[in-house]
Amino acid sequence: MEKKNIFVRIQEMESQMGHMHSELGELKLVIKELLEDNHRLSLENEQLRKVFKREVQSAESETTSPHKQPQLVKNEESVEDVVGEGYDNLARLYHEGFHICNVYYGHLRTEGDCLFCLSFLNK
Repeated sequence: MEKKNIFVRIQEMESQMGHMHSELGELKLVIKELLEDNHRLSLENEQLRKVFKREVQSAESETTSPHKQPQLVKNEESVEDVVGEGYDNLARLYHEGFHICNVYYGHLRTEGDCLFCLSFLNK
């Protein structure tokens, strides 16, 4: 009888170890995802800090520069400037490392150029 009990206990321990092994594997996957997200967010944060610093510096330089003369622009030209300005802003965002396509808009580009973004810029 004692031999049977030992064998049953060993089987129970083996199943518990298998269960613990699977839980450990799941935890490793969760930790891996968290580390990847942390790394991605750190890169994105760094990029945003650079953009913010550049914006602050340009705002400071505008306030310290002498007053500019207002330019009179026709209505048609102002509409074209607004369209061009939006395109320029999107191109600037793309070159700063962010997606501008509708699939990943605003996310940091980590794997080089995005074909969706490039096709959007070429329209």
